[in-house]
Order: sequence, then C-alpha cells, then structure tokens
Amino acid sequence: MSGSDLPCPPPDPNPRTPNFKMPKDAVDTHAHLFGPAIKYPYSRKRGYTPPDATLAAYDALHRMLGVDYGVLTQPSVYGTDNTLMLDVLRDRPDRLRAVVAVEKTITDRELEHMNALGVRGIRINLVDKGGMPYESFTDVE
Repeated sequence: MSGSDLPCPPPDPNPRTPNFKMPKDAVDTHAHLFGPAIKYPYSRKRGYTPPDATLAAYDALHRMLGVDYGVLTQPSVYGTDNTLMLDVLRDRPDRLRAVVAVEKTITDRELEHMNALGVRGIRINLVDKGGMPYESFTDVE
C-alpha cells in the first residue's frame, strides 16, 4: 500500500450539539479542509488521500457547535499549493484566518497578498511532510 493509499477516516457525519454553550467569539484554532479533488488536486507526494471535508460542512459544524471564528491550517496533502485556503479566505474574510505552507522562493509581495486575505502564519511540517518542501529547520533559513 503506497502512502497516498493509506486510509483516512472522514469527518464525523453525525456530530452532536454539545451540552454547553460556547463563549461568544469562540475560535476553532486548527482545522483542515479538503476537496473536491477535481478542483483542488492533491500533491503526488502526499502520505494519505483524505475524503472531502468541505467549507460547507465546516460552516455547518461551527453553527452546530456555536463557534464564531476559525483558523485553517494547510494540510500536507496539498504541499505548498494554498489555492483552497486562499479561496476560502476570499469567501469568509469576516470569520476565517489561515496558516499556509510556502516554498523558500516566496516573495514579499506574495506574502503581503496572503496577509491581506487573512493568512497569519506559515506551517513548516517536518513530520508528515507529504508535499512539503523542507527537510529540516536548517533548510528553512
């Protein structure tokens, strides 16, 4: 079984409303969105192939839980292709922020553009690399 064929469970299809009320302005601080793969293709170097976890499902989960804001983190299966993340930020600028993955060659202009959309951090994943470009922290400079 290749890494891209490893099983990956889908999001819970039947989440339950918690028995407590979230505080006002509650923030989901780490989430991943996936797919659809036809629009947002996965890296060939990925370690797994996830089922879709769409913005619509994420929004529905937040409504049910009473979460007001979210921070999305670039999943390794997309490597440094942040297209999905940036599309989502354009669609939900009032409530979502993101952490992206970038190449060493990223320009200040590209970073400024991402910042304007709501990117607030960069992910360097050395454990579950997938399509991530760095081998070590010394490789980051």
